[in-house]
Amino acid sequence: MRRRLIDPLHIVDVFVYVVVLNLATEYFPSVLAESFTISLLTAVMLKLVLEVVLIAKTRVLRRIRGSSTIARRTVSIGMLVLLLPASKFVVLWLEDVVFGDAVSLGGFWSVTLLIFALMGARWGVRWLLAPTTSAARRR
Repeated sequence: MRRRLIDPLHIVDVFVYVVVLNLATEYFPSVLAESFTISLLTAVMLKLVLEVVLIAKTRVLRRIRGSSTIARRTVSIGMLVLLLPASKFVVLWLEDVVFGDAVSLGGFWSVTLLIFALMGARWGVRWLLAPTTSAARRR
């Protein structure tokens, strides 16, 4: 049996991100993507960054739950508190480095709202398309 190189849910995520990004471009003047190709590439970049952030967040949460000392738990909570806003700055920095003036995601707060919208849409579509798969993957 041949193993897939890319999980189909990742492709669905990218398409969902493209839709959300293009809707944000249409309704919010601070969000700009010059073309569909640029918005598709931006969606891929967002997918990659958000996957890395989700992996890091999951590891930190696992570390918090498994902490045996107060000091270790405190450091882990500090890491989580720094990780969440830092990821928004990473998105803004990468968007500027990779796409320059072709993409503008606004500032910190608009990127934060965009990421919430992306993650919410991702969760909703996964729940609609594969409810058992989404629940199994979260465990």
